Amino acid sequence: MFALVDCNNFYASCEKLFDPKLAGRPLVVLSNNDGCVVARSAEAKALGVPMGVPWFKIQALAREHGIVARSSNYALYADMSNRVVEILSGFTPCMEVYSIDESFLDVRGFADRVAHGQLMRQRIAHWLGLPVCVGIAPTKTLAKLANHIAKKDPCFEGVCDLAQMAPEARASLFAAIEVGEVWGVGCRTAEQLARMNIHTVADLAHADPQAMRRCFSVVLERTVRELNGTACIALEEMAPPKQQIMASRSFGQWVEDLPTLKEAVAAYTSRAAEKLRQQGCVAGALTVMIRTNPFKPEAPQYQRSVTVPLTCPTDDTRVLVRIATRTLEGIFKAGFVYQKAGVMLSELTPPTARQASLFGDGEGEDARAGPLMATLDAINQRWGRGTVRSLAAGVTQPWQMRREQLSPAYTTSWDDLPVVHGG
Repeated sequence: MFALVDCNNFYASCEKLFDPKLAGRPLVVLSNNDGCVVARSAEAKALGVPMGVPWFKIQALAREHGIVARSSNYALYADMSNRVVEILSGFTPCMEVYSIDESFLDVRGFADRVAHGQLMRQRIAHWLGLPVCVGIAPTKTLAKLANHIAKKDPCFEGVCDLAQMAPEARASLFAAIEVGEVWGVGCRTAEQLARMNIHTVADLAHADPQAMRRCFSVVLERTVRELNGTACIALEEMAPPKQQIMASRSFGQWVEDLPTLKEAVAAYTSRAAEKLRQQGCVAGALTVMIRTNPFKPEAPQYQRSVTVPLTCPTDDTRVLVRIATRTLEGIFKAGFVYQKAGVMLSELTPPTARQASLFGDGEGEDARAGPLMATLDAINQRWGRGTVRSLAAGVTQPWQMRREQLSPAYTTSWDDLPVVHGG
């Protein structure tokens, strides 16, 4: 029996939490470089603001209705997400953190699951001030669907348990929900299903699983079985290790010269190396990529990526930065205006599986690297990311992504801690 706890309008809710002036106002959160809408408050959704729309295209609507925009505040969202997870871990030790705003919980053995769901909502609302909804069902796909129902139908008061619902009532609900709302059914799959006269959740639940496998994939076959109560997707209490680690951003301003591009690549490599160590792995290959802006066809276009195998797999930031910047020198071309760069680490393995160079002269074999990187990570974790960093990543970093509407880091920076003034 699974429960899916999902924070409502998570990014927007985090922004509203610390700014009373935003109460009741339509709010949108923008993507990197303040480009497109990636999150909307309930008020913004009611105005018809679509997901993914470029911010500049809704300026007239924003002025008419007083829509407020905020830049993505990743530090705030990650910290609030960790606090939600900490609260949920007090209800059951068996939990899968599925995304920054969603967690699956194993709720087998709960005598009154709805009451526990309401207690989760009340505790998160009381301790953190964030609204959540809870969907409960015997499969993860049904739990996602139950969560959708809990959000859309006020009569459930934020908690929907499909397992306790009468079959007739459940069938009626499924017949009223479009098939595109099913977990894992994207727009293209929904269009293909519509051509097969499958338009609702009920239609898909009644489909032949084997036929869905032949026409689509084993994934959709499992979806059909899960809609009928057969659990095919287990709870993953430990997230599987990533096979690749990517660090990539569009620049806040165009970059034309090699030294500035090197700074960006060094900074992205440092971030990827930090993630690599958090996962407890070393990388056997490194890819560097650069590109101009494909949405400006009138400008000269160029893009290139190169993958370099590493003689000795490593997680040493110094080694990875050195290789990345050296690789960049080989693919850089003058005369182009670059919009984006990125670094990808691949062929990830545990350090114990690392095979050293036969002659012991491979890059990354410094015996002091482990303690040094551990100290670097400890300092940055305590005092903030970038407190100690490679000089190659630059100091002022003018290429950093644009975030002109960034709210304070209320929960992770002493300088941004809210201050209350007594009257």
